[in-house]
Amino acid sequence: MNSLFAPAGFRAICSLMLCCFSLSWATGVNAGQRHVLISAKENVHVGEHQIKGDGWSVSMKRLHGGKQQGVDLITVDAGSVQFDVIPTRGMSVYQVRSGEMVFGWDSPVDPIVNPAFIDLESRGGLGWLEGFNEWMVRCGLEFAGHPGTDTQVVDGEEKSMDLTLHGKIGNIPAREVEVTYDEKGEGRLRIRGVIYEKFFYGPKLKLVTEISVIPGQSTYRIDDTVTNESSLPQEFQIIYHANYGAPLLSKGATMHAAIQSIEGMNDHATDHIKDHATYLGPTSGFAEQVYLIEPKADAEGKTIAVLESADGQQAASITWNVNQLPHLTQWKNTAAVEDGYVTGIEPATGYPFNRMVEREAGRVPVLQPGQTRRFTLDFGFHKNRQSVQSVISKVNAL
Repeated sequence: MNSLFAPAGFRAICSLMLCCFSLSWATGVNAGQRHVLISAKENVHVGEHQIKGDGWSVSMKRLHGGKQQGVDLITVDAGSVQFDVIPTRGMSVYQVRSGEMVFGWDSPVDPIVNPAFIDLESRGGLGWLEGFNEWMVRCGLEFAGHPGTDTQVVDGEEKSMDLTLHGKIGNIPAREVEVTYDEKGEGRLRIRGVIYEKFFYGPKLKLVTEISVIPGQSTYRIDDTVTNESSLPQEFQIIYHANYGAPLLSKGATMHAAIQSIEGMNDHATDHIKDHATYLGPTSGFAEQVYLIEPKADAEGKTIAVLESADGQQAASITWNVNQLPHLTQWKNTAAVEDGYVTGIEPATGYPFNRMVEREAGRVPVLQPGQTRRFTLDFGFHKNRQSVQSVISKVNAL
């Protein structure tokens, strides 16, 4: 055999096998089948691929250039709803689209930032802001909220530690990512990710998230579990930092929530508390206003918050259970567009004070060894006045 022929033939066969493998990802999926996109356990990364089903598709690509270098981006197209998930950034959701509606915001931080380029301790613990541009990012898990000093028992001794803004989970890449589709059940398409926040002489927390949608519906769900894998009790915090900008947010937009109590996080916010529900247009030099809300709920613990556009023709809603997430933060940052025109509607286990303050207020939950807590949030998109009024009526009924 010609010595030059064998390598060429081998390369041709390998190329054919690779082509067939890639095509299998692009041509369809069987009901209930599990498709691994990323796996540290199996040492798998499928690269740029697309999975197609009946009325839906899931694609993954890797971004290049600048600080987005190496970021994986998963795009889910379920017909009526499309959204982008960032496994490199803790399974945050970058943007959501439904028809002509776009949910997200124009952050001055652009593009998506690989955590490898972020120093969480920079600027006095504010480094988290170097990558802040997602529609929904989780804050936590060991701690969330303002940076500052707290204490922790390390190897049997109480020691001081510096906490950075909003914790680490949003800057930890997912270890496992897979796609499943349950055709025989309710037809739910799921992107499942597993992220670990672990430290020797520290937390051993596991987050499993399922971001899911039923193709054809104008809602989607985030269903998370947090597990303490240590033999010792472990504090944790989680804030679901959902952020909305233009065009939904504009002068005259309104937040609707069933409020049992509300207070400003500082004197500046308190001075404007009577106007907390309505929004200004972009305002250069605007100082953020943060409101701490205890929401009302129905007999089952369900509550809902709505952001309504100024013309009443569009709205976004979040539904959750106060037995899981008893607190709500409203963050108003109606600064100039160039500086980040955005509002946050943030269900959480507590408020965004430093963990020491939250602990003293009794708002830092503890997971016992092996214990798991679950958090489910449903996000709705309302595209006409009738749908908007219908969801607002649910708020008013609480």
